[in-house]
Amino acid sequence: MARAIKLSDELVTDATTHGNAQHRSAPRQIEYWARIGKLADENPDLSLGFIKDILTGLQENEAGDVSEYQFG
Repeated sequence: MARAIKLSDELVTDATTHGNAQHRSAPRQIEYWARIGKLADENPDLSLGFIKDILTGLQENEAGDVSEYQFG
């Protein structure tokens, strides 16, 4: 469900700049930051790098870009 919300011009400008570098629109960049922030808040012992790796793994899984792990 999409909703219109008011955001500061500074946040939107920052999201546009960072989003362009990551090939994301400003709204998608803000969603990405919110998702990372939510995960960090729920899991304070996880590093930012680990959280990003989790998100990458989830995206790879959704895209079907996975293979069975072979132990040993």
